[in-house]
Amino acid sequence: MYTATLDRLNGMVATNSDFIPQRVRHPLRFRVLAVHTVERITPNLQRITFSGAALEGFTSPGFDDHLKLFLPDPVTGALVLPAAGPDGPIWPEGAKPVMRDYTPRHFDAQALTLDIDFALHTAGPATQWAMQARPGQQVGIGGPKGSFIVPTGFDWHLLAGDSTALPAISRRLLELPRNARAEVLIEVETPEDHIAFDSKAEVEVTWVHCNGTADGGMPLLDALRDMRMPTGFFHAWIGCESAQAKALRAYLVQECRANPAWIRASGYWRRGSAATHDSHNA
Repeated sequence: MYTATLDRLNGMVATNSDFIPQRVRHPLRFRVLAVHTVERITPNLQRITFSGAALEGFTSPGFDDHLKLFLPDPVTGALVLPAAGPDGPIWPEGAKPVMRDYTPRHFDAQALTLDIDFALHTAGPATQWAMQARPGQQVGIGGPKGSFIVPTGFDWHLLAGDSTALPAISRRLLELPRNARAEVLIEVETPEDHIAFDSKAEVEVTWVHCNGTADGGMPLLDALRDMRMPTGFFHAWIGCESAQAKALRAYLVQECRANPAWIRASGYWRRGSAATHDSHNA
């Protein structure tokens, strides 16, 4: 178990730039894109590649960046986007479209294509749209408004999340250098939902299967409690159901004596609610 005290952490390395995350702001832009290709990666994960000249200048340097996806009206097919104002989006009069947060999985600046992975674990409007998506259909995106750049110089990295976090986890593993180490805990429905990861780092992946249960359990927390943690300074990144994300962070701080400044925990969704994105970093 990781036993370094907070006093040792703060006294030795709190001022080391190798361990200080950086925030980067981006100009807010709204873009109209078209579906280019649709690919089912696993039974519960679908990748849609979008394209369009509007992607010129798109940037997403943070592995857990998120953008707003604006869906067309399901009846009329009309797509409504705001204008970028000095204080945020300015909406035209009338109803706003359905909006959801997604992590950019991959951006190709040469081909001007953008991959977004959709976890098909719910029957919400974004999932419904993704399951019927066809080339040529249009959507809108906004952002990312900013990025959170986490240094790679920690002794090791903990990444824990469910299927909604697979794009961010994939991006983080891809950017870790050869001398890095990562411990990864991932909750998915079944073994058929496993995916392969590319990384230069030393990576240990533990898959947790919920098998479609919705009883409010916390399988990621159980897996973390069973995990034999490496020694050394580590950064933890968490992305999953909100209550579980909060519990994972609390366990790391209270039981593992982890530095709270080196934990980034997000509730990508909340059981019983729609269109939520919670931060548990306070």
